[in-house]
Amino acid sequence: MLVRPTLLLFAALLGPRLAWAQPMAEPCDALQAAPLAGGRILGATAVAPGEFAPPLPATQAAAAISVFGNLPAFCRVQAALTPTPDSDIRIEVWMPTAGWNGRLQVVGNGGFAGSLGYPQLAAALAAGYVAAATDTGHSGGDPAFMQGQPERVIDFAHRAVHELAVAAKALSARFYGEGPRLSYFNGCSTGGRQALTAAQRYPADFDGIVAGAPANNTVRMTSMQLWSGLAAQDDQAAALADAQRAALHTAVLAACDLQDGVGDGVLENPAACDVDPRQLACPAADPAICLSEAQVAAARRLYAGPTNPRTGESIFPGLARGSETGWDALGGRQPFAYALGMWRQALLKDPGWDHRQLDFDLMITEAQQAAERTGLQAVNANLAPFFDRGGKLLLYHGWNDPLISPFNSVDYYTRVLQTTPGQPGDAIRLFMMPGVNHCAGGSGPDTWDKMAVLDAWRSGGEAPTRIVAARVKDGETERTRPLCAYPQVATYTGSGSTDDATHFVCQ
Repeated sequence: MLVRPTLLLFAALLGPRLAWAQPMAEPCDALQAAPLAGGRILGATAVAPGEFAPPLPATQAAAAISVFGNLPAFCRVQAALTPTPDSDIRIEVWMPTAGWNGRLQVVGNGGFAGSLGYPQLAAALAAGYVAAATDTGHSGGDPAFMQGQPERVIDFAHRAVHELAVAAKALSARFYGEGPRLSYFNGCSTGGRQALTAAQRYPADFDGIVAGAPANNTVRMTSMQLWSGLAAQDDQAAALADAQRAALHTAVLAACDLQDGVGDGVLENPAACDVDPRQLACPAADPAICLSEAQVAAARRLYAGPTNPRTGESIFPGLARGSETGWDALGGRQPFAYALGMWRQALLKDPGWDHRQLDFDLMITEAQQAAERTGLQAVNANLAPFFDRGGKLLLYHGWNDPLISPFNSVDYYTRVLQTTPGQPGDAIRLFMMPGVNHCAGGSGPDTWDKMAVLDAWRSGGEAPTRIVAARVKDGETERTRPLCAYPQVATYTGSGSTDDATHFVCQ
């Protein structure tokens, strides 16, 4: 699951990089004939500066010029990995021919994967990294690849990223004469699940991990996503129209926007806001935008999240106040495609399953057991093996995320602190992004160099407590604000421009 960040975001991150004068040990084209454990090299091509033409849709071609047209020279290696006879994991590893910073960055996927993230590869390469990506073992985002192919499910779930990390380190060592000094993973949504999976299942693969809006609690998350729309699908009159969602969003802002001292259309801490949709109920509210009883109930469902009807246990948290304008994805008249595909193809192996049959007791338990067997879940909160090696985990989540509840990241972060022995607080940080949607976008500042923060932390040893993020529009910075290490929030000092991060403190 991923709303792909704009190419402008990647262009904004093409900043200075720490160059490491490292001669090449082997010419790029010689890698074509090099052995590769567990696979084969399909191509090794020396790409001249600005000459890479990405296989992107025509709609993205113009924007791609500004990103790919400025890339430095690099060695592009394409390979196929076959850890099992049924596997066909395609990977690419891009190695700068000059200015390597001595680090590897593996980039994550979105949705059901099935492709390589070329903009993410470009951003990593431009910042001086060896960049690596995988399609996770299949082509295209249709989850039908899971039918009758258990090994490919495992590749998608966790094995492909691990195999990629091993291969990328080996190729770097062959090309430069030595492998990366530090290895990192960077992903959001499905990439966030991949990130947490790496920390939990393969703690030696990476020295630092960035995990954004992680889709890690696969079964409970997707059950919430299917459940959220049932009211509107059973009674289409329960669906909220755009104007009604906007009115509810306005009511939320009116009640809670000033909690941080600034009325700017962004909730700094939605967890402290408890607006009830009933205040827009008909007939007291404006008849053009008021909510029927069915719509009030549907809105409350989205905020609350599902519970087990037998035990009362929360299955998965609901969406935060402030996310209302994005509710068409989960609260609309059609079931959320990613969640439906996951249950039909991966969890139940029944392409005709009707999501209205979903219960929150026995079926959830059985689905979790199936997901654990294949590695589709990444919920283990004991990260001692990763932290004991010096690993650092940087978590982030947009408070306005309308697809994956931001409270899921809060819950996981809290469980890590409670479950992991020792002093895990020195090795994990969570940054919530006010006003930001799924991974990026929205009304809040969403642009910051995540890898620079992670690398400074891993290299320097001091955990980040405050990050300055920017809201960028049409290439111009409109506003900067601090992101504060959870549970702190940014508060206006009372003087100076509210569009300048220097006038806010974390407390």
